[in-house]
Amino acid sequence: MASEIPATVEMNFPLYVVSDEQSEGVLVASGAVKGFFVDPSEESSEVIFSKIHELKWGKRTVEGAVLEVMNRQREKIGEYPIGRAVLGSVDVAEATGVISRVVCRLFGNRCEYPEAERIWPRWASGVPLEKGEWYRLSENYQAAWLHVAQNSWFASSHRAGCYGTDNVVHLDGAHISTRSGFFCALGEAVNGPGGYFGSNLDALADCISSDFGEGRLVRVVWRNFQESQESLDGAFLASIVEIMHEFHVDLVTC
Repeated sequence: MASEIPATVEMNFPLYVVSDEQSEGVLVASGAVKGFFVDPSEESSEVIFSKIHELKWGKRTVEGAVLEVMNRQREKIGEYPIGRAVLGSVDVAEATGVISRVVCRLFGNRCEYPEAERIWPRWASGVPLEKGEWYRLSENYQAAWLHVAQNSWFASSHRAGCYGTDNVVHLDGAHISTRSGFFCALGEAVNGPGGYFGSNLDALADCISSDFGEGRLVRVVWRNFQESQESLDGAFLASIVEIMHEFHVDLVTC
């Protein structure tokens, strides 16, 4: 199992855009950021934006800021409400006059999945996601992949539900050894690579019972189920079975 996402192509577009949620005016747009995707124990509020594409020189403070993740086609694929944002120092290259770095202090939320810093560029690159790409990752990266899938799903104006045309999906227990892995596998099986179909048990119930989408999940065929049993907590598996039964989804294990 790999430990991280391979390096993607150069981000020559504004991957991260911090804007005023009320006016939608851009504060800073950049191709890279450091200090936003951090462990929850990290106390510093300083975030450094580099590869600057746009900077609002006049306005230094925004009370209701939002950080949007954009793809190569300039479409929003992720979103983080971050509250108060204050621009700090700005580094400008003397030879070219190009802004190389902008320091910003965020007084609200940041993303608690450090690995998402490597995953978002992969999603934004324009290269289609591959089936099973998530299961080649380590446990921490699988959790971050699930976070990105969930964030992107709702930021892209999807609702919880089954958007695929097949009401019977297949899971491979040989690839499901973590809770995050189960939800990554199910989201992909139902809604395609990068798809979302719950990130916890409550969200799973919401997705199964949702009227949004194109159809309804009817059957789940879980091959190599015993391998998942050896890795996953018994209470977690029992809860999955109970939810499937409650909403009349036929769960077949083999």
